[in-house]
Amino acid sequence: MSRMPPRLERPDPIPASEPLPHRKVIRDWLKPIVERRTATGIALLVLDWCLFAALMAGTVLLAAWWAKLLCGLGAGFMIGRLFIIGHDACHQSYTPHRRLNRVLGRIAMVPSLTPYSLWEVGHNVVHHGYTNLKGVDFVWAPLTREEFDALSPMGRAMERAYRSGFGPALYYLVEMWWRRMFFPSKTYMGTRRPEFVWDGVFVLASAALWIGALVGAAFATGQSPWLLLAMGFAVPFLFWNAMIGFVVYVHHTHTAVQWHDDKLAWAKAAPFVSTTVHLTFPLRIGALLHHIMEHTAHHVDMSIPLYRLKGAQRLLEDALPGRIIVQRFSWRWYFDTARRCKLYDFGRRCWTDFQGRPTSPVSAASA
Repeated sequence: MSRMPPRLERPDPIPASEPLPHRKVIRDWLKPIVERRTATGIALLVLDWCLFAALMAGTVLLAAWWAKLLCGLGAGFMIGRLFIIGHDACHQSYTPHRRLNRVLGRIAMVPSLTPYSLWEVGHNVVHHGYTNLKGVDFVWAPLTREEFDALSPMGRAMERAYRSGFGPALYYLVEMWWRRMFFPSKTYMGTRRPEFVWDGVFVLASAALWIGALVGAAFATGQSPWLLLAMGFAVPFLFWNAMIGFVVYVHHTHTAVQWHDDKLAWAKAAPFVSTTVHLTFPLRIGALLHHIMEHTAHHVDMSIPLYRLKGAQRLLEDALPGRIIVQRFSWRWYFDTARRCKLYDFGRRCWTDFQGRPTSPVSAASA
């Protein structure tokens, strides 16, 4: 499903020494790939929901605690896959039908307890509209040395935990879900809409139903309610938070990725190409993640469905050699990135450690 259509004409490669084409030109290259299919979209959603339901049943029906734990971890992974589908639907790239996308998106986002409308505003408008522009894009936005030093001791401890390499679950749970998705205060969501409230109520009711079903199953089968709540709710939900926190972190955090605090400089840097990372994995792991790691193509054109991202990414990398950050994943690379990318110096446009010492090349434009 992710193969490139055979009649697609590839553009001639454009050397890095030449100006980057306008975003509209690049999107025109990808137009033959943007083919949304209703049947494909529904089939993927049904498949992932069935797998999630089967794993949830395993947390209840299997006797051994380790088997319950494995099912809980697997269910957390399936929450991530379902969320990626919901993410696509929220972009209106999943099927050709706007109303259907809104329905499918909400269904896909139920297990992650994500309010569809709040995600739509925070992600589509803010993150995609202003990727890596400090003061607007809030997703894994790095602090400066001055901002870090001005934090309270608890604030500095939290930032150190977030940026430790072990903190994606904590970061997403606190900074994204709790503060910006679960009935956010005016500090984090200045706009108030009835849709936000109703989506929040829907998520709260879904969580109550999920927890209630597990407690009911525990009494019906003579098991500990606490054990089932741990394996059937806490483990999947925490795994999902770790998964999404990790995915978003590696999408936009790399020693070659720049952040900006000036809108004009940010616009000149072609942020739809320069602020994203294509992280590659062995063993078709990228396919298991619904190709969300082919992230440059997604930022160039949000209308490309997940089942077409692989071909679109390949086209961009062939047409724009040397411009797209492609990184093969390894745990060594990941923890080295976490060690280097603590704070950001916007004057020198480089990453620094917590003492403000540069850990990535200083931009030639500011040197």
